[in-house]
Amino acid sequence: MSGLVLKLAPKERVLINGAVIENGDRRGRLSIVTPDANILRLRDAIHPEEATTPVRRVCYAAQLVLSGDSDAETTRLSLLRRIEELSQIFTDRDSRRALAEATDALIANHHYKCLKALRTLLPREERLMAFRPQ
Repeated sequence: MSGLVLKLAPKERVLINGAVIENGDRRGRLSIVTPDANILRLRDAIHPEEATTPVRRVCYAAQLVLSGDSDAETTRLSLLRRIEELSQIFTDRDSRRALAEATDALIANHHYKCLKALRTLLPREERLMAFRPQ
């Protein structure tokens, strides 16, 4: 059986196709076998007030599609533009690879994979934002 396997901590919440699911008192494991299911771990979710940097804003926009708060079709072009803007800033090989993965996933309508690729840029963005020339 292929698909996504979620290992959940006690009381951990996950959003699957717009429904919030909470794990019980023990560790749990879910196998998601439906392709293209929209899944978001709520502990990884970016809250609106946290979307304060370019990468966080793009991640948040992709997250809204996963949560069902934005339509995938109407959001696609905007997300592609934002990813292109990020490619003007993140020019190293690893970042380019992540941005290409995010673009390919978005075009294939795999928003979870898009978000996952974009999230790899968060630590790099944090380091760039922390640098302040004297």
